[in-house]
Amino acid sequence: MKKKISFISVYFIDRRPKRNWSVPLDYRILKLKQVIFGWVNYFRVANMKKVTERIDNKLRSRIRVIIWKQWKVAKKHIKSLIQLGIPEEEAKGLTYCRKGYQYNGFSKVVQRAISNKRLKQRGVTSALEHYLKVHTVI
Repeated sequence: MKKKISFISVYFIDRRPKRNWSVPLDYRILKLKQVIFGWVNYFRVANMKKVTERIDNKLRSRIRVIIWKQWKVAKKHIKSLIQLGIPEEEAKGLTYCRKGYQYNGFSKVVQRAISNKRLKQRGVTSALEHYLKVHTVI
């Protein structure tokens, strides 16, 4: 059972939230929600609390990277980060660093700007919360 869960989680994390899939974020979140509900309902009898926690963390980080990439240009990065409550100097420092999308998406500045609370308001569901809701003990 453990092998199957880890295979599903690897497929789910690596294949689903691709950065180059050019669809609106709302549609992407809808598709991710469908997959989350489907596989959590399928494995609801398994003990996979830690797996769902790990998947939630990776999924939110990937969505932050996707949002960062959708902003495209430096001016949009700075403007959006300032609108989300990040000081201008921090926003410029992160925007003009020469690292890639992954580095910027995983940075603490982006995690503060696009917090879990904001993602939840946007519609990103937690696999852990859904798992705890539907988990049945045999």
